[in-house]
Amino acid sequence: MLKTVDLVKVFRTEEVETTALNKVNIHVKDGEFVAIMGPSGCGKSTFLNIIGLLDNPSGGEIYFVGHEVSKFKEKQRTNLRKANIGFVFQSFNLIDELTVFENVELPLLYLGVSSSERKKKVEAVLDRMKMSHRRNHFPQQLSGGQQQRVAIARAVVANPKLILADEPTGNLDSANGEEVMNLLSELNSEGTTIVMVTHSPSDAEKAHRIIHLFDGHVVTENVKKIL
Repeated sequence: MLKTVDLVKVFRTEEVETTALNKVNIHVKDGEFVAIMGPSGCGKSTFLNIIGLLDNPSGGEIYFVGHEVSKFKEKQRTNLRKANIGFVFQSFNLIDELTVFENVELPLLYLGVSSSERKKKVEAVLDRMKMSHRRNHFPQQLSGGQQQRVAIARAVVANPKLILADEPTGNLDSANGEEVMNLLSELNSEGTTIVMVTHSPSDAEKAHRIIHLFDGHVVTENVKKIL
């Protein structure tokens, strides 16, 4: 599904050069659930942004379903991303001016899905996330746990091959956090590949594998389950 080869990311200013990722080699199998852990500033979110094609690497290669994508132009990256990758963020990143239904519908609009098909898909995923009763509410009218369920609905409505989750329980209490992790585990059990950045050991335990980053390097890798 995904492989990086000697991935490097350097941030430069006029005075300082910071290496966020230094020759990171990671592979993720189709259907796998991988957790990435490490201290703040170790490169976790940078790595997620790069494999999600939201940012460019400074060096190295990224393979997505067998294709080398790190040199893709912006339009190619956008097309690949919107058709194949769903994102779940710690801060939810819902659009305040749109209703729950409209937020979840957005990826389908970008893909050019017909109105009737969009309605069917959004209603199905909201029902699954137990958010149908909130379909006409706005994000600020929801609890944190509800907002994250809507964010997951938006991430999966177009049936992506890969979900990238950046601290998906970071802004939630333990009960809502556990509920979100159960949803992600359920999606993974149905075949969706997940790469998740987390500080939470209990969240990481849901994954098949835990990869530890430190100072931009992979330092350890623990296999949790036999795939």
